[in-house]
Amino acid sequence: MSAHAEDPATEVFVAHRNLIFTVAYEMLGSAADAEDVLQETWLRWADVDPDRVRDERAYLVRITTRLSLNRLRSLKRRRESYVGSWLPEPLLTAPDMTENVELAESVSMAMMLVLETLSPTERAVFVLREAFDVDYGEIAAAVGKSTAAVHQIARRARRHVEARRPRGTVSPEEARAAMEAFQRAVDTRDLQGFLDVLAPDVVLLGDGGGVKKAAIHPVVGAEKVFRMMMGGIGTVGAALTSEPTVVNGNPGLVIRLDGELDTVVAARIDDGRITGLYAVRNPAKLTHFTEENPITLR
Repeated sequence: MSAHAEDPATEVFVAHRNLIFTVAYEMLGSAADAEDVLQETWLRWADVDPDRVRDERAYLVRITTRLSLNRLRSLKRRRESYVGSWLPEPLLTAPDMTENVELAESVSMAMMLVLETLSPTERAVFVLREAFDVDYGEIAAAVGKSTAAVHQIARRARRHVEARRPRGTVSPEEARAAMEAFQRAVDTRDLQGFLDVLAPDVVLLGDGGGVKKAAIHPVVGAEKVFRMMMGGIGTVGAALTSEPTVVNGNPGLVIRLDGELDTVVAARIDDGRITGLYAVRNPAKLTHFTEENPITLR
């Protein structure tokens, strides 16, 4: 898919590429599947005469939504048989993205997990309306429902998400401070350091995909999380290093073993303390965590 200045269709697609990828990722929780949808959207768009399209952004979003919905329904079935906890595929994003609070929250690991609890249609409606500000008529055309039905679905999805999303907005500075304290506790293996930064009822979810060792079930409680993490580190038998990163627009942590990427850690932070830890170890989900993903809501 190379860009040629004389090709209007290519110019339009390239101009909206990052938006299309972001829509697909928020729908699917997988960078690999979002890339596939991106390619399929291009193939559909390449057969369209751009001069006959009134709103190019809306048209591309509509194609992307339909393709993502079809894929999401099959992914839902596969995820039901996934070994252990299923976590979204983490994205390496630019450091300055943490300053865009709206974008960072919409693709945060915590929000992506909340979106997983919606039905495919509810997820599509919520994402398009709340994240991308698509009007109800366009959403109706994308999901194959009436406008009245989309209004009802949107209200239901919004109530569901509001009951489960992080309790308040966390400033980038607060999030960085919490993750820096967490990194220090990991590096020093200091129990008190963990207890200071983790909420008493913190939940650790680990995703090894049946390939890498990870907790099969959620681990609840600061001391239990400490024992689980330190027990794993103590049996590694390799040089472990950690470094700060930006995961899905929010401060996170990369853990390497003998210099090789092993785990990407994201967090949910409420009132200055970590209430959720998401540790992705499945190698298949870390293949895209090598270069920054340019994502956007507009």
